[in-house]
This record gives sequence, C-alpha cells and structure tokens, in this order.
Amino acid sequence: MCRVDRGNYVPKHAYVDTPQYIGYDATISAPHMHGACLELLADHMTPGKRVLDVGVGSGYLAACMALLVGETGKVVGIDVVPELVDLAEKNLNADNKLELEQLTIRIGDGWAGSPDDGPFDAIHVGAAAAETPKSLLEQLANGGRMVIPVGPEGENQLLIQYDKDDDGKITEKILMGVRYVPLVRGQEEQEE
Repeated sequence: MCRVDRGNYVPKHAYVDTPQYIGYDATISAPHMHGACLELLADHMTPGKRVLDVGVGSGYLAACMALLVGETGKVVGIDVVPELVDLAEKNLNADNKLELEQLTIRIGDGWAGSPDDGPFDAIHVGAAAAETPKSLLEQLANGGRMVIPVGPEGENQLLIQYDKDDDGKITEKILMGVRYVPLVRGQEEQEE
C-alpha cells in the first residue's frame, strides 16, 4: 500500500482512516479495510497470479494488487458503473499505474464476475452482496481465496473468506462485521 499514493485516488481526506465518498453512490474503503483485505489475500496475489477486483471504484486497490502480482500476473478490475471505470482510469493514470500491463480496468457486472479472464487465484469484492454470487465462487481457482462482504444494505453485514481447496471444495469463514455500500447488479441481472 505504501507504493500507491492514496492521494491520487480520493478527492479529499485521503489519509483519514474512514471510508470516503468518491461519487456515483460509491465509497473507497477505509485504509485499514484495504490493508486487512490485502493481508487476507496476500498469499494468493504473488507474482504470476490472477486476481479479480469487483467494484474497482477509484482503482486504488487494483493498483496495489497489480504491484503484488507483478508483470507475470494479471489483475482485472470491474465496475458496473461506467463513470467509476472512467474515474479509476483517470486516477491510475495520475499515479502512473495505468501503464501496468498486468492491470485491466473495464465495465463489468460484479455479480457475474469476469469468466473469460478466470479462473482467479484471488477475488476481492468491494461492495456488499445480499448473498454470495455463485458465479464468483465458480471463477475461483482451486487453491484460491475470495474475500467478500455479505448482507443486506444498511443492515448487519459480514466479511466472509471463501477458500477453494485443490479438489474444488469450498469452505467459508466469517471474519468480522462490516458496513459496505451494496453490490449493484448489472442490467442483465436486474431483468432476470
């Protein structure tokens, strides 16, 4: 996190340890939550690994992840809100991180993930899903880990860690209570 200046990703109060509004009904998580999630996923974001960042928002965490996986890895950051994808690209450019070849930022539905880019060794979800999206568990590689906040909007939510073993068996571990903005469904998901 020290190699990515949060000041390039937050309009004001970048170094205060609280979530900050970034526009479009979205926030950037507090630095302690970014640190906790990076630590939980660290062993799954080593050089050469594939990572999915759902709800890329400002682009900050995707930049951190891209540095961890190195030039031989791949980080895909998706957001359903086109303006947030634009914001992430603007911020990454200001921080000279947009040129990282291992980093791709694009519009995408977090509930659907990015199946064409998987499987992923690590998946981070930066917004709370009412229930864990099955598609994300399917895109988790054997030996991989996903960290996701789960729970209804405005109510008690839990940060949950999912691990998939080498045989594809998934285990769930509740980590802590949290409060996140909701994971917005893409248009196709809303119509179903």
